[in-house]
Amino acid sequence: MNKKILLVEDEPGLVLTLSDRLCKEGYAVDHAKDGERGLEMALGGAFDLIILDVMLPRKTGLDVCRDLRQQGMTTPILMLTARAQVVDKVLGLKLGADDYLAKPFDMLELLARVEALLRRPSSTTGNPTYPTYQNGLLRVDFRSVTVWRDGEKVALSAREFQLLQYLIEHRGETVSREELLKDVWGYDATPNTRTVDVHVAWLRQKIEDDPKHPQFIHTVPGFGYRFAG
Repeated sequence: MNKKILLVEDEPGLVLTLSDRLCKEGYAVDHAKDGERGLEMALGGAFDLIILDVMLPRKTGLDVCRDLRQQGMTTPILMLTARAQVVDKVLGLKLGADDYLAKPFDMLELLARVEALLRRPSSTTGNPTYPTYQNGLLRVDFRSVTVWRDGEKVALSAREFQLLQYLIEHRGETVSREELLKDVWGYDATPNTRTVDVHVAWLRQKIEDDPKHPQFIHTVPGFGYRFAG
C-alpha cells in the first residue's frame, strides 16, 4: 500500500510541483490549502507523513503542529520554512515537528527527507526487547508509545520518541551525533549535526527535572550523548 502524505501548503505552484513529484515517487498525496483544513484532515485521516508549511492562511503551520501534538498525534511532521526564519525552525521543533526544510529547497533533498521520515529504523521500531522502561519518575511504554514523568503524560513527537527509545536501548553507551542521524533519522550523510542537538535539547525539556543538569541524557563533549539509568 502506498504511503499517504498530507501536504498543507497554500502556494498553488508549489502544491502542483510537490504533488506531481511525490505521486511519481509512489506516494498517495492529499492537499489542504489552509491551516484549519489541514488540521481537520490530519485529525480525520490516517496519514504516514504531514508536510506542513509555516506561513498558512487561517491557522499557521506552527499552530497546527502544536494542536496535533497536544491531541496526541505522533505522525511525522516535516515543516517548510522561509530561509531567513531561524526562529520558525527552532519553534517548530519545540512544538513537535520532526524535521524542517528551508524554502527554496532542492526537490531531491525534500524527497530524501520524506524517505527518511517514512523509513522505520529497525533499532527504534517493531517489537522492542522489553515493553517498558522505568527509572525514578520517568516511565516509557514502548508498545503504546507513551511517556510519563512524575505521573504526567508527556507529549513527544514521533522523532522525539524514536530518539528517546534509541538512547534507552543503548543506555550506558556513548553514541555519536552521526550514529543518531543514521539510525534514528535515516540520513546517510548530512553537512551538520545541529538537528540532533536541537532535538536532544527539547527532549531534555520534556523528560528532565532540570534540563540544565540532566539526569538521563548526558552530553559527552567531542563525542555525542549517553543515556544514564
